Amino acid sequence: MKKLTLTLFALLLMLALAACGGAKEEEKPADNATSNDKPAEESNEVTITHELGETTLEKNPEKVVVFDFGTLDTLDELGIEVAGLPKANVPGYLAKYEDEKYENLGSLKEPDFEAINAMKPDVIFISGRQSDLYDQLSEIAPTIFMGVDTARYMESFKENMEKIATIFDKEDEMNTELANIDANIEDIKAKTSEVDSKALIILATEGKVSAYGPSSRFGLVHDVFGFKAADEKIEASTHGQNITFEYILDTNPDILFIIDRDAAIGNGATAKDSVENDLVKKTNAYKNDKMVYLNGEYWYLSGGGLQSLKEMIKEVEAGL
Repeated sequence: MKKLTLTLFALLLMLALAACGGAKEEEKPADNATSNDKPAEESNEVTITHELGETTLEKNPEKVVVFDFGTLDTLDELGIEVAGLPKANVPGYLAKYEDEKYENLGSLKEPDFEAINAMKPDVIFISGRQSDLYDQLSEIAPTIFMGVDTARYMESFKENMEKIATIFDKEDEMNTELANIDANIEDIKAKTSEVDSKALIILATEGKVSAYGPSSRFGLVHDVFGFKAADEKIEASTHGQNITFEYILDTNPDILFIIDRDAAIGNGATAKDSVENDLVKKTNAYKNDKMVYLNGEYWYLSGGGLQSLKEMIKEVEAGL
């Protein structure tokens, strides 16, 4: 009996040792295991969602092509190198991009596809004037639409800025810029909320004038900065509502914001002589020295840029 008990005990001990050994074997990784050797390398790709679709590209692209002067303005402010652009009507404050070191890629409305294709760009930025060419440009390189939705100006502007910040690893710098812009806008809104003055925005060119109201191309004067509109019923369209100088007198704005397209496109003319006529001189705006001429380069050519918006903020303050 005693012998049988010792034999049974020995057998149980052997089974226990075998079980421990098996457990240790399971804990030992296989010789060819690689899952824990190194962390997987992070992808350098980013996918950008925009109005015309989704675009996937490598972060920090080197050969950058720009067909939107607001984007060019932003890249310039952030110190990001550009390889090519349409050189016709480049805003004066961005005149350095007319240098021969930058490829000339046609015009805003007629891109030089042969030149773009020869460059083999890493990314192409476009806006409204090139939207119909999106598919053609996308066949050459990743193409991103950067137009600003004027019906939701600041939200759209910030979305564009965040796209650029993500692509070029500029998030911290961009967050600071946007915080400063928000603070300046709040200062203006605090002032406009305290006055009853009504404003009218016009674009003047070749003796003709168009008016812009809330939610229009230049509607941020009302929608973002808080200036009350002299006429709430102006048609919200890209090219504004055609008006006469009699309309300006009848509307009788307290502040008249004037965007001089002639000066912006550099044809040597200015709109001041045609705008400040006998009819307009009878308005409150003229009598109270509230004829505010806005820089067409910022407002007409490169709206939606980081630099241009900061300058636009400074200019509308003159209306106060």
